[in-house]
Amino acid sequence: MPESPFYAKAMRGGSRLVGHWMLIGQADPDRLAQILADTARLASLGDPEETPSGATLREWSHEGQPPSWAMRSALFLLVQMPSRPIPNDDLEACAWAYCWLRNRSFEAFEQACEALPVHLQAPLAAALEQAWADQQSQRLI
Repeated sequence: MPESPFYAKAMRGGSRLVGHWMLIGQADPDRLAQILADTARLASLGDPEETPSGATLREWSHEGQPPSWAMRSALFLLVQMPSRPIPNDDLEACAWAYCWLRNRSFEAFEQACEALPVHLQAPLAAALEQAWADQQSQRLI
Protein backbone atom coordinates (compact mmCIF):
# COMPACT_ATOMS: atom_id res chain seq x y z
CA MET A 1 0.00 0.00 0.00
CA PRO A 2 1.49 3.39 -0.93
CA GLU A 3 2.37 5.82 1.84
CA SER A 4 -0.27 8.49 2.40
CA PRO A 5 0.64 12.13 1.76
CA PHE A 6 -0.32 12.94 5.37
CA TYR A 7 1.92 10.27 6.85
CA ALA A 8 4.85 11.42 4.71
CA LYS A 9 4.33 15.00 5.88
CA ALA A 10 4.05 13.90 9.52
CA MET A 11 7.32 11.98 9.27
CA ARG A 12 9.08 14.91 7.59
CA GLY A 13 7.74 17.17 10.36
CA GLY A 14 9.12 14.88 13.07
CA SER A 15 12.53 16.52 13.00
CA ARG A 16 10.86 19.93 13.36
CA LEU A 17 8.85 18.69 16.34
CA VAL A 18 11.99 17.44 18.10
CA GLY A 19 13.79 20.65 17.08
CA HIS A 20 11.02 22.72 18.64
CA TRP A 21 11.51 20.80 21.91
CA MET A 22 15.26 21.47 21.72
CA LEU A 23 14.70 25.15 21.01
CA ILE A 24 12.48 25.86 23.99
CA GLY A 25 13.65 23.15 26.37
CA GLN A 26 15.69 24.76 29.10
CA ALA A 27 18.69 22.44 29.29
CA ASP A 28 21.71 21.33 27.31
CA PRO A 29 21.15 18.79 24.49
CA ASP A 30 22.36 15.80 26.55
CA ARG A 31 19.91 16.64 29.34
CA LEU A 32 17.07 17.19 26.85
CA ALA A 33 17.80 13.78 25.31
CA GLN A 34 17.67 12.22 28.79
CA ILE A 35 14.34 13.95 29.50
CA LEU A 36 12.86 12.67 26.21
CA ALA A 37 13.95 9.09 26.84
CA ASP A 38 12.78 9.14 30.48
CA THR A 39 9.44 10.64 29.44
CA ALA A 40 8.96 7.91 26.82
CA ARG A 41 9.56 5.23 29.42
CA LEU A 42 7.52 6.78 32.24
CA ALA A 43 4.56 7.85 30.11
CA SER A 44 4.50 4.60 28.10
CA LEU A 45 5.21 6.41 24.84
CA GLY A 46 7.86 3.97 23.72
CA ASP A 47 10.76 2.03 25.07
CA PRO A 48 14.08 3.44 23.91
CA GLU A 49 16.79 0.80 24.06
CA GLU A 50 19.23 3.43 25.27
CA THR A 51 19.23 7.12 26.00
CA PRO A 52 20.45 9.08 22.98
CA SER A 53 23.23 11.62 23.20
CA GLY A 54 22.73 15.32 22.70
CA ALA A 55 24.50 14.97 19.35
CA THR A 56 21.94 12.37 18.27
CA LEU A 57 19.11 14.64 19.40
CA ARG A 58 20.60 17.50 17.35
CA GLU A 59 20.80 15.18 14.32
CA TRP A 60 17.14 14.20 14.76
CA SER A 61 16.19 17.87 14.92
CA HIS A 62 17.96 18.73 11.65
CA GLU A 63 16.25 16.66 8.99
CA GLY A 64 17.16 13.33 10.59
CA GLN A 65 14.26 10.97 11.25
CA PRO A 66 13.63 10.74 14.99
CA PRO A 67 12.13 7.53 16.32
CA SER A 68 8.44 7.54 17.14
CA TRP A 69 9.07 7.54 20.90
CA ALA A 70 11.14 10.76 20.60
CA MET A 71 8.46 12.52 18.57
CA ARG A 72 5.70 11.37 20.92
CA SER A 73 7.68 12.40 24.01
CA ALA A 74 8.50 15.80 22.53
CA LEU A 75 4.81 16.46 21.89
CA PHE A 76 3.85 15.18 25.36
CA LEU A 77 6.25 17.71 26.90
CA LEU A 78 5.46 20.61 24.56
CA VAL A 79 1.71 20.54 25.21
CA GLN A 80 2.39 20.85 28.94
CA MET A 81 4.69 23.87 28.69
CA PRO A 82 3.34 27.07 30.21
CA SER A 83 4.65 29.06 27.22
CA ARG A 84 1.95 27.34 25.12
CA PRO A 85 4.03 26.62 21.99
CA ILE A 86 2.36 25.94 18.67
CA PRO A 87 3.74 24.30 15.51
CA ASN A 88 5.76 26.58 13.25
CA ASP A 89 4.55 25.22 9.90
CA ASP A 90 2.35 22.65 8.19
CA LEU A 91 4.86 19.79 8.35
CA GLU A 92 5.38 20.31 12.07
CA ALA A 93 1.61 20.56 12.60
CA CYS A 94 1.20 17.19 10.89
CA ALA A 95 3.79 15.67 13.23
CA TRP A 96 2.01 17.19 16.25
CA ALA A 97 -1.37 15.83 15.08
CA TYR A 98 0.09 12.39 14.31
CA CYS A 99 1.63 12.18 17.79
CA TRP A 100 -1.50 13.52 19.47
CA LEU A 101 -3.49 10.59 18.11
CA ARG A 102 -0.70 8.12 18.90
CA ASN A 103 -0.33 9.34 22.48
CA ARG A 104 -3.98 8.98 23.44
CA SER A 105 -6.99 6.91 22.46
CA PHE A 106 -10.10 8.61 21.13
CA GLU A 107 -13.45 7.13 20.12
CA ALA A 108 -14.37 10.02 17.84
CA PHE A 109 -12.70 12.88 15.99
CA GLU A 110 -14.59 15.43 18.09
CA GLN A 111 -13.09 13.94 21.26
CA ALA A 112 -9.59 14.28 19.84
CA CYS A 113 -10.25 17.94 18.98
CA GLU A 114 -11.84 18.79 22.31
CA ALA A 115 -9.01 17.13 24.26
CA LEU A 116 -6.44 19.44 22.67
CA PRO A 117 -5.37 22.38 24.81
CA VAL A 118 -7.36 25.45 23.70
CA HIS A 119 -4.29 27.20 22.27
CA LEU A 120 -3.71 24.24 19.90
CA GLN A 121 -7.25 23.74 18.62
CA ALA A 122 -7.03 26.24 15.77
CA PRO A 123 -3.37 25.64 14.79
CA LEU A 124 -3.90 21.86 14.62
CA ALA A 125 -7.44 21.78 13.19
CA ALA A 126 -6.56 20.93 9.58
CA ALA A 127 -3.68 18.59 10.45
CA LEU A 128 -5.73 16.74 13.06
CA GLU A 129 -8.51 16.18 10.55
CA GLN A 130 -5.98 14.70 8.11
CA ALA A 131 -4.41 12.58 10.88
CA TRP A 132 -7.81 11.24 11.89
CA ALA A 133 -8.68 10.33 8.30
CA ASP A 134 -5.31 8.63 7.92
CA GLN A 135 -5.77 6.72 11.17
CA GLN A 136 -9.23 5.58 10.14
CA SER A 137 -7.77 4.16 6.94
CA GLN A 138 -5.34 2.16 9.16
CA ARG A 139 -2.23 3.94 7.99
CA LEU A 140 -1.54 5.68 11.28
CA ILE A 141 -0.26 2.74 13.28
